[in-house]
Amino acid sequence: MRKNSLNEETFQMLKEKMEEGLLPQWVITDPDIYELEVEKIFGRTWQFLAHESELKEPGSYVTRWMVNDPVLLVKNKEGEFKAYLNSCTHRGTQLCTADRGNKKAFTCPYHGWSYNLDGDLIGIVAGNKVYGEEMCKAEWGLRPIPQIGIYQGMIFGNLDPDAMPLEDYLGDMKWYFDILLGRGDGGMEVRGVPQRWVAKANWKATAENFAADPYHVQTTHRSTVEMGISPEDPLYAGYGHQVVLGNGHGINVITSATGRSKNPFQGTPESMWPMFERNLSPEQLEILSKTTVFVGGAYPNLSFVSPIHGTEGHLHNYLNFRLWRPLGPDKVEVWCWFMIDKAAPEEYKEAAYKGYLGSFGPSGTLEQDDTETWARIVEVSKGLMARDKELSYNSVSNYLMGFNRVEPDQSFPGPGAAYPTTYIDALSRSMHEYWLELISKDLLVKEEV
Repeated sequence: MRKNSLNEETFQMLKEKMEEGLLPQWVITDPDIYELEVEKIFGRTWQFLAHESELKEPGSYVTRWMVNDPVLLVKNKEGEFKAYLNSCTHRGTQLCTADRGNKKAFTCPYHGWSYNLDGDLIGIVAGNKVYGEEMCKAEWGLRPIPQIGIYQGMIFGNLDPDAMPLEDYLGDMKWYFDILLGRGDGGMEVRGVPQRWVAKANWKATAENFAADPYHVQTTHRSTVEMGISPEDPLYAGYGHQVVLGNGHGINVITSATGRSKNPFQGTPESMWPMFERNLSPEQLEILSKTTVFVGGAYPNLSFVSPIHGTEGHLHNYLNFRLWRPLGPDKVEVWCWFMIDKAAPEEYKEAAYKGYLGSFGPSGTLEQDDTETWARIVEVSKGLMARDKELSYNSVSNYLMGFNRVEPDQSFPGPGAAYPTTYIDALSRSMHEYWLELISKDLLVKEEV
């Protein structure tokens, strides 16, 4: 039997390394680490499930996953959102296998037990004959996900009934979500369906890549520079601020070299600007007016990017949400949503959607660049040198950009510790520090005998 190799000494070593701005490479794909992550991170933190616009009418549903837990998310007759374990209470079969749809009830394909939108067991095949009166249907309803919460149309779930409320968990990230999701009348809406595909990668690397690493853009996505889509300036993705927030959350507010955007309000039509003024505070409006790209993440596995795409005179902006669902220490399922202002002109929405498809998703040029890099990280992290756990020797990853050198900009108008460049590892270090806090909590290390 494999014995879990993690102990208090290991966690202390990790803490010391991280205090030096270093991260041992073996933690990326270590199976013991992964077991702890599933239990202590994904079993106890808030995870994104869907946007309200995906469930427009009563009876609408989508099926999602919280790592290995299948989720059935529905909108009931009263317009309330309900989330259940997508598993029949009779024999545990996956109840609903479709990705989305609209139903009045869900019937198990195995023995025909059926449930309504409120999770109540309403039908049993030959129930009176095979179970008799002693069978109490009220005791066999669908099992609800312990907690669900909604913020700015985003629906999250939590498997821990004792976890802090969603709004407390998001903390100051809410202020930035208000800019991204609440700037327009009616908020944002999902267009199309979420794309999804499997990548050879570790979820920590993918989440960090999006939330905390604009530094990779100039090299990994060099093809966009060669095609004239991105500027030649090697610092172009480094202008602006990297904002470190609580609980591993953060955002990069990228501007131009002048500190302002050449195209105010991310190139959106000028007809939309009064709407932004109505819905945002003066401080939020100032940030939105100057920003070229917003890119960041809500810990543990939700990332987002809000870019400007297109050519002069044909610019468009949208919001791309993506979820990194772990399938193992070296594999993720990527979920990718396109969102745009509900009140934007229809022609603009369509142009933005086409631009999104060419850049992101399994066929997007940017996606292919990143996926290749993530696979190489996984491959290298499996080697003997990378997996060495001895305290005297470690292959480590470098998180020293700006370490003990760059101080937060006190004049930044938004909450959080805002560093005056996005070429800095402040947010990466914050994410990994929170990761260690969660997996080492109480130093409860299970061992297989």
